[in-house]
Amino acid sequence: MLTDTQIEDWLREDLGHHDVTNEVPGETDGRLVANESGVVAGLEAARAVFDYLDVDVVDALEDGTAVEPGDNLLRVEGPARGVLRGERVAVNLVGHAAGIATATHEAVEAARTESDDVRIAATRKTTPGLRGLEKRAVVAGGGDTHRLDLSHMVMVKDNHIAELGLEDAISHFRERVSFTTKLEVEVETVDDAPRAAAAGADIVLLDNMAPDDVAAAVGALEDHDVLAEASGGITLEAVPDYAATGVDVISMGALTHSAPSLDLSFRTGA
Repeated sequence: MLTDTQIEDWLREDLGHHDVTNEVPGETDGRLVANESGVVAGLEAARAVFDYLDVDVVDALEDGTAVEPGDNLLRVEGPARGVLRGERVAVNLVGHAAGIATATHEAVEAARTESDDVRIAATRKTTPGLRGLEKRAVVAGGGDTHRLDLSHMVMVKDNHIAELGLEDAISHFRERVSFTTKLEVEVETVDDAPRAAAAGADIVLLDNMAPDDVAAAVGALEDHDVLAEASGGITLEAVPDYAATGVDVISMGALTHSAPSLDLSFRTGA
């Protein structure tokens, strides 16, 4: 949920100490318009910005809607000063979120060429202060949020294993987590995948493995009741190869840290 503090921070960053540019009298209306095709996201944040500025949002698409150039994403009416002050923040938020949703949708569609079951997931590689916006955008594009923060799931990573050893690291964290909390273990070799499962992992993350190795690791996990996740530098072009391995989840940091913004414009008047 967005807070007034977040919205105030966004507006303060853009307006600075003395905004002369938007001191415009009277009432006006405005439209957020797509300049390219994509998938909409971030409109809840844009609505919150305009609401804060006492500008009425009179029409808006639902997040996850596919749009084409020229489509209106959102329409507002209200004081010209408020409309103009909110427009850039709204465009930036929606453009960023819609870019993530569009990239996620493309990855999901690429995966579906090989598998109807594999999930495309985000990671924690998000922009500080914008994780909620970015994770919602992933969902709008048909993806999975993955863990939302460190409390959402325990992940045993390479540094933990280097310090404690694979089995001891898993035992260490298994003793400390609630029964409601899943434990994911990162492995870098095919042989370590069944070791992690046997030691108590709920999810085995196959890190930086080529598709052939992921397929071999998935095979090695067949007798274990665990999920297999592939991660580590996976590009859109490589998604079908990973989807064909039988893995349960493909996680992609690029969905949030590298997706280009969707090209949008804000137009006032008729």
